[in-house]
Order: sequence, then structure tokens, then C-alpha cells
Amino acid sequence: MATLTHLVHELLGIHLTKLQVDAFHFYETELKRWNENINLTRILDSQDILVQHFLDSLSCLLPLHNISGKHARIQLVDVGSGAGFPGIPMAIINSNIDVSLVESTEKKCVFMNQIITEIGLSNAQVLNKRVEQLGQDCVHRENYDWAIARAVASLPILAEYLLPLTRVSGYCIAQKTLVSEFEISKATSALSQLGGRLDQIVPVDLPGINQTRHLIVMRKISATPKKYPRRPGIPKKRPLI
Repeated sequence: MATLTHLVHELLGIHLTKLQVDAFHFYETELKRWNENINLTRILDSQDILVQHFLDSLSCLLPLHNISGKHARIQLVDVGSGAGFPGIPMAIINSNIDVSLVESTEKKCVFMNQIITEIGLSNAQVLNKRVEQLGQDCVHRENYDWAIARAVASLPILAEYLLPLTRVSGYCIAQKTLVSEFEISKATSALSQLGGRLDQIVPVDLPGINQTRHLIVMRKISATPKKYPRRPGIPKKRPLI
């Protein structure tokens, strides 16, 4: 089986340091251990964790590095982080990325804080908040260069979560498995209401995974109207059309 070091080099052209390899090994071990008591993931096989969690998370660096560069200082927010994906693997790989991990479930936040503390990630913080509330908080609103979410909702909903947090000229990424032309069409209308536009769709093929994943990259071109995001639960209940 291919090692994480080999797969990361194949995907990103990056050589992992021993400290980074050790960090990922600790992350995997703790993910399995905590999952015995907290529902963090259904993926528990080591190779599956390597590919479907770690490598899948790191694929977000493809458009990020291509657009912003590998060495740029970046403020990034990961919405609906769960067990820390994709934000924590990205923070491990690139110390120039300051990651805010947004998660509404307190137990998952406790897990992420444990991982961050034990591996010494000084460029990551956990925010136990609803994203709709964070998007209306002047400290976080339009504060981030990049906003990312991993398949937590349809594109119109994700756009309302992500774009209010992104600064003008910043970018958002929605990680999706299945993407239809109909969903893209609906998202285009939502994006225009939120100050964004579709920038590119990056296909990602992961080893051993038959289905191509897609990174939907959106660019913030103007300020988001103050009424967005709407109050908690409304974006999901009544997506923009």
C-alpha cells in the first residue's frame, strides 16, 4: 500500500517532514480511539483514513496553491469541520495557513482541540459556533482569504455559509462528490445574490476511489448584502434560488 508521504508527493509535489508524518499518525490513532465513544467518522480502516480523510482534505491545496501561491500567508475558515477535515490536515502541511475550524457540536470541538494541542499546531483554532452566527459577527465577517466546506450541503446553501465570511477578492471551495449541471445552475443565481461567482471546477481523482471528487471554487467579487447569512437553519430550510 502507498504511504501518505508518497501520495502527498504525487498529489501536491510536497515532501512531508518526519514531524508532519508523526502528526498524521497521531491524528489517525486518536481519531480511531475517540470514535469508540464519539461518532466522528464511519471510515476506520487506516488506508481509507489516509486517502478519504487526509489526502482528500489536502486536495484543497491544489486550487489554493495555484491561486494564492504556496508561501502566501492565508486566513482560512473551515465550515462544518467535524473531526477536523479538511482544515487540520491543511494546517499540518502548510504553516502559512491560519485555520479557523467552525463546528457547532461541542464534543467534536473538544476532539479537535486535543489534536491541535498534542501536535502543537499554532496555526489552528476551533470555534464552537453556528456558521450563520459567525457570518454576522464583525470579527469574522468578510475576514478570510479562503472559506472551505466539505460536502455539508448543496451549493446554494454552501454559498450562503461561505461567502459572508470571505473577503472581497477571496475564494471559497465546496468539496463535492456528485455535481450536476442543475445544481451548478441554481448555485450561479445564489452566488450572484451573495457577491460571488463560479471560478472553476477542479476534478480530483484519489487512489482506490472510483468516483471523481470535485472542488467547486467560487470567487468573492463584491460585498455580501448584510442580510446574509440568514438566521440559523434558514439557509438550509429555504435555499436561495
